[in-house]
Amino acid sequence: MLCLGLYPAHLPRVPDFEPLSRRRARPGVCYRRLKGRGKHDGGELGLLFSSATKAVLSADVAADRGTGKAEEAAEYDAIVIGSGIGGLVAATQLAVKGARVLVLEKYVIPGGSSGYYQRDGFTFDVGSSVMFGFSDKGNLNLITQALEAVDCKMPVIPDPSTVHFHLPDNLSIRVHRDYDMFISELVDHFPHEQEGIHKFYNECWRIFNSLNSLELKSLEEPIYLFGQFFKRPVECLTLAYYLPQNAGDIARKFIKDPKLLSFIDAECFIVSTVNALQTPMINASMVLCDRHFGGVNYPVGGVGGIAKSLANGLVNKGSKILYKANVTNIILKDGKAVGVRLSDGVEFFAKVVISNATRWDTFGKLLKVDEIPQEEKNFQKIYVKAPSFLSIHVGVKAMVLPPDTDCHHFVLEGLSRKEYEDKKELLADKIITRLENKLFPGLKSSIVLKECDDADLVQLWQRIFTCATLFKAGIMTNNAGLKTEGDGANGQDTTANVWFMALVLKLYKVGTPKTHRRFLARDSGTYGPMPRNVPKGLLGMPFNTTAIDGLYCVGDSCFPGQGVIAVAFSGVMCAHRVAADLGKPTVNSPAIAT
Repeated sequence: MLCLGLYPAHLPRVPDFEPLSRRRARPGVCYRRLKGRGKHDGGELGLLFSSATKAVLSADVAADRGTGKAEEAAEYDAIVIGSGIGGLVAATQLAVKGARVLVLEKYVIPGGSSGYYQRDGFTFDVGSSVMFGFSDKGNLNLITQALEAVDCKMPVIPDPSTVHFHLPDNLSIRVHRDYDMFISELVDHFPHEQEGIHKFYNECWRIFNSLNSLELKSLEEPIYLFGQFFKRPVECLTLAYYLPQNAGDIARKFIKDPKLLSFIDAECFIVSTVNALQTPMINASMVLCDRHFGGVNYPVGGVGGIAKSLANGLVNKGSKILYKANVTNIILKDGKAVGVRLSDGVEFFAKVVISNATRWDTFGKLLKVDEIPQEEKNFQKIYVKAPSFLSIHVGVKAMVLPPDTDCHHFVLEGLSRKEYEDKKELLADKIITRLENKLFPGLKSSIVLKECDDADLVQLWQRIFTCATLFKAGIMTNNAGLKTEGDGANGQDTTANVWFMALVLKLYKVGTPKTHRRFLARDSGTYGPMPRNVPKGLLGMPFNTTAIDGLYCVGDSCFPGQGVIAVAFSGVMCAHRVAADLGKPTVNSPAIAT
């Protein structure tokens, strides 16, 4: 965490949270960039913080298409609760196979944590922005394949770097898109660990190449598994070998420098919100290699366009999506999931129900049973809810940022294991406009800062003052130069920072765990599951089926876990398993075609 000296007399008043707006905005289409709304004075610095994201699309125009009214009495092949990326991928994959699918979304736009909002000419991604799986090659480009399955394609902008790490002791490492450039920079910092660096990342590539050679379907479908084993026995055995292993254990086989191991921890934290010793090696390898293989590619118009395009495609394939449809109960009949009930009492029925909610929400709130199934009890013994985070959305004139500013930054003051577990020393930010300034007319830019701690009032405003320091210092050339807790030059400019904030703070909102709980319908605003202790790789992560007949889960509470690629993979696997159970064809979709 970057802190700036602060006195109580300088604390501004915390603004009242605004109510949810029903303002309409003109939506885009699959091939059209999202358009900003409102006007913003180009001669003035604006600051925007996100708490209660204003709805930019109302239910009847969301995702560009009127979905019509779902017939309450109709029975669908599948009902999907929630329209996160995992739920939408599962829904569209099923629709492509001819299944009749109904997606029920509590909010007024699709996407979940891959959604967006607009305010005063700015468009903000509310969550995901480091977009893996969006390339045009390999088998792990699952977002590209999911869009192609419903005849959609989004232009993308390649990000020259994945993230810029700013770590203690002036350790600054940029993860270049080019793998050799990244390894060269890492070796320059740790020349004595050159051999270990190459060996560790080579292990990651071994796993990634095995994954990338397989047709990604369901690991619960025997016919698929046998077919893949006979086609690719070496790759399947490789993945089976690494399935119970964690990245930290592999790294320690080759690397001894504790500072470099802490960097590996930071790499894995982005993947799983825990350190390397608790991050499954397969998950780490997917991300640490795909960022160089396919690269991080940002969709033109913003991340929200992905969910909008998938929702459009779903409707085009003859299925439906309803907004402001708050599911409060999964209906059981003779122990089988047969439908859902909304908060207004409306009921819908289907052959199967797929929950894109977290497992805590699914089995703790939506499913009314006398006793939670044993496998869910086991899941909650192994995994806990990852903490939510504080998010600050900032809109400024583009001239505030140097032209070579990286889009994503990871700033950390402490590197001890306890600090990783407490997650109170992390400040991450993304500056997407360095890639696409069309999102912000009038030469304006956006910055989103996150930290994994629900701070108290004083801590909150320390973060806000940190924002000013970042702008003023040229955006994090090194984090040591931004600390203002000490003496001398670093600690004597507090008054100037206060005046700078007075200039910048024109409009702002802060997103807290309560915000995330409200708009994403995630228990405690959680980011997803993380292991309670050191896991056995991915062995404890449940698949898509559940102990309740007819009920499936999809998203980051399922194998393979958190991340854009992971939840898309979960959606593909869920659709394949459900299609097989429903007797639907399993080879119609590009994402799961043989």
